Amino acid sequence: MDTIKYQLTDNQIPTSWYNLAADLPELAPALHPGTGQPATVADLVAIMPKELAEQELSTEREIEIPPVVRQIYAQWRPSPLFRARRLEQALGTPARIYYKYEGGSPAGSHKPNTGIAQAFYNKEAGIRRLATETGAGQWGSSLSLAGAFFGLEVKVFMVKVSYHQKPYRRALMHTYGATCVASPSTETAAGRAILADDPDCPGSLGIATSEAIELAMNDPFTNYAGGSVLNHVALHQTVIGQEALRQLDMAEDYPDIVIGAAGGGSNLAGLAFPFLGEQLRGGHRVRVIAAEPEACPSLTKGRIAYDFGDTTGLTPLLKMHTLGHSFIPPAIHAGGLRYHGIAPLVSQALQDGLLEARAVAQTRCFDAGLTFARTEGIVPAPESTHAIRVAIDEALRLKEEGRSQAILFGLSGHGHFDLGAYERYLAGELADEGYDQERVERALADLPTPAGS
Repeated sequence: MDTIKYQLTDNQIPTSWYNLAADLPELAPALHPGTGQPATVADLVAIMPKELAEQELSTEREIEIPPVVRQIYAQWRPSPLFRARRLEQALGTPARIYYKYEGGSPAGSHKPNTGIAQAFYNKEAGIRRLATETGAGQWGSSLSLAGAFFGLEVKVFMVKVSYHQKPYRRALMHTYGATCVASPSTETAAGRAILADDPDCPGSLGIATSEAIELAMNDPFTNYAGGSVLNHVALHQTVIGQEALRQLDMAEDYPDIVIGAAGGGSNLAGLAFPFLGEQLRGGHRVRVIAAEPEACPSLTKGRIAYDFGDTTGLTPLLKMHTLGHSFIPPAIHAGGLRYHGIAPLVSQALQDGLLEARAVAQTRCFDAGLTFARTEGIVPAPESTHAIRVAIDEALRLKEEGRSQAILFGLSGHGHFDLGAYERYLAGELADEGYDQERVERALADLPTPAGS
């Protein structure tokens, strides 16, 4: 039973991005932290070009993809959809398992889908440099690639623990011409303040975001580029799910279950939102599962509240499931999932009963990654193994129940730069990082109170 590949042609790359905000019954607006009023385009243009600010606040269902962006997408898009027949056979399951593989992009993940778009709009606006945060380095390397394509400088603040865990990710950023520093750093007031309080701070995506935004706010020719969480980032990723809809038509199938790894939420959103849009407009119902790490479970244990997207409080207030913007997650190897909150659109979908969340332990995820690599041949990124773990668990459940359903999961990137983590797991040196309830409670005590509330 060989794996089956479903591939679209270049002229089948989506021509527009899909915006779930158009089909949700209600969505709490981002708030200006000073006034407590809904954020406006004028508020956001301090750190991003007008086009992206408009996309961030848009409720239009479809937004056209610029031709230049589609032309660059064609270097790796449409990405393939596979039916994992060898994995099905190894599990002995009647489930039909499909995966959408995003690891074929030059940077090795789904992140260039938004990196290219953001670099394009910033170049058009006359911006010279982009500043950003990165955890595992997939976003940092993707924006570095986009900067090289559009002639933009890129400065990346990489979470310190991942900076040391994943040296080849930062080497890739340098290869593309970007500058990458460990965060917290001494280059910003935010970083210096955190290091003064805790010289050994391992960093977090919230801290790195604060450093990147501070840089953007202090230089009129530098903008901030976010790799997840924000509405326009989720928007750009929906090329994934739109392609998957067409490819499943080719397979004469439709998923009963859609699974995505969830940190900030862009990978899950990119795959699942087009399917949820179909459902909300009267189409097939799907069961969407967000797979998150046990050590940083914003959806399963976080509080729904307005919170900052960064540690020092420079972003608008976002209504989301959060563990608190000052929370610093344990040093798990899925660095891209070490974020205190989740995309507001994902959070709203959970509130509306459109998706469910499941937290999984690091070692069980690496075990699933090995099973997948040994059956399907692709070594998955640690982030992706969370989706694989849940997909395998669902397939085994269907085996016990004697039922056949179609499962689709997102394989968001390859793990070629994460082999050190796999080596540690194989040597029995990788342990599960526990959920620190006391630390979360301290962080939640610092939640902001929006002005006027």
